Amino acid sequence: VLQDCGADCAKFQKSELEYKFNKKALERPYTSKHSWGKTYGEHKRHLEFSHDQYRELKKYAEEIGIFFTASGMDEMAVEFLHELDVPFFKVGSGDTNNFPYLEKTAKKGRPMVISSGMQSMNTMHQVYQIVKPINPNFCFLQCTSAYPLQPEDVNLRVISAYQSAFPDIPIGYSGHETGIAISVAAVAMGAKVLERHVTLDKTWKGSDHQASLEPNELVELVKAIRTVEKAMGSPVKQLLPCEMACNEKLGKSVVAKVGIPEGAILTLDMLTVKVGEPKGFPPESIFDLVGQKVKRNIEEDETITEQVVENHVKKVKC
Repeated sequence: VLQDCGADCAKFQKSELEYKFNKKALERPYTSKHSWGKTYGEHKRHLEFSHDQYRELKKYAEEIGIFFTASGMDEMAVEFLHELDVPFFKVGSGDTNNFPYLEKTAKKGRPMVISSGMQSMNTMHQVYQIVKPINPNFCFLQCTSAYPLQPEDVNLRVISAYQSAFPDIPIGYSGHETGIAISVAAVAMGAKVLERHVTLDKTWKGSDHQASLEPNELVELVKAIRTVEKAMGSPVKQLLPCEMACNEKLGKSVVAKVGIPEGAILTLDMLTVKVGEPKGFPPESIFDLVGQKVKRNIEEDETITEQVVENHVKKVKC
């Protein structure tokens, strides 16, 4: 599904439950409508893929030509993913302030994508200072850990704050909102990595499904992102080849507001700006023409061209 939709990478979540949760947390009764077991441990064990299943998923991803990785939700999960030879590690928001985990993960030498849900800017500066000297190949994702996420809690402006604070690493966005508009906006703000949850059916049991995209939405999102990437273009402002037709048809010129006799010195009140045929001096030259002498009679409404102005030196635009 992900490959058909145009995504680059499929990411799962891998936990070694006894390392992620303490005993009491696993024994905690779990009576939610989303539960797959009487205790939280039973629930998580039901959902967790085995090592062999992960190997199978990675093999399948390779066959269809898509990257495959997972968030390592504890240090032992990272060990397994390292052995699995994933292309990069995802650090889930819950481990971003887990500094020993960050150090150990960074030392593996694989690229890291670090989410920042539930964190402060101060913590993110600490994360940067821990990871950067060990492994410069990492990025931060702006993220708010709520499922589904309301637009007023997204804070896309944090992307800009991260870009300013950490100019030497890519910044991305991990979204749990519904729909695609906010994620497209994140890309327009310069997000280089985009992560979204994907489901085959939002009505399935489990709190994440309603904060996920169904395949048809993912198709739309990828299409919109590719369009925005193209549209970001160049920061250089100039007349483009595609604008020439419009410029030829509607670009304006300086024309004579009144009849001007040969030998007259041009003043501003003799001149106006219109779409002229033929084309003459562009409107931005009107002030340069003031004080220049004309070589011949110019009729009212005639375009002012280089041929009728004495000693006109064309200014070259730099």
